[in-house]
Amino acid sequence: MREAKRMQNAVRTLLVGIGEDPEREGLKATPERVQRMYGELCAGYAMDLESVVHGAIFNECSDSMVLVRSISFYSMCEHHMLPFYGKIHVAYIPDGKIIGLSKIPRIVEMYARRLQVQERLTQQVCDAVEAVLHPKGIAVLTSGIHMCSVMRGVKKESAELVTTRFTGVFENEPVLRDDFYRQIGLPETAE
Repeated sequence: MREAKRMQNAVRTLLVGIGEDPEREGLKATPERVQRMYGELCAGYAMDLESVVHGAIFNECSDSMVLVRSISFYSMCEHHMLPFYGKIHVAYIPDGKIIGLSKIPRIVEMYARRLQVQERLTQQVCDAVEAVLHPKGIAVLTSGIHMCSVMRGVKKESAELVTTRFTGVFENEPVLRDDFYRQIGLPETAE
């Protein structure tokens, strides 16, 4: 409760700092709304990998690519505390274990709901899949639109940041990496 009041007071200070009156009718409840909003947007800090996965790891002989594509995410840039959002595509080649379908989007959500940079988000999702499955390889591609580039600074609404992380067979076998790109709708790159 003390932390909630501190956040609300910080929002009041910010309102005064930009020239607003926090007692104005439309702003009276804004500090409480903002405090609750940040609780929701940063809920990932209260999550951990073990509770997100919740034992949904299964023994399976499959060695074909498992791909969960077009996972929507919303996050907050740690540099300006403005939103960024986009899609994450995650693939892995099992090595005797698979994970429940809903768990990869939940892993994405856990890391996205923190103050972030997209590069770290991509790495954290990859590291989490590695930690729980130890697969033969992982591919993660994240594309995002960043409000810090759209609303301020360079003001380029169509600038999209793409970050990738490949491990194991995805890193070492261009044909497999190209299959991943093809399945997520991107052009192949191998010769």
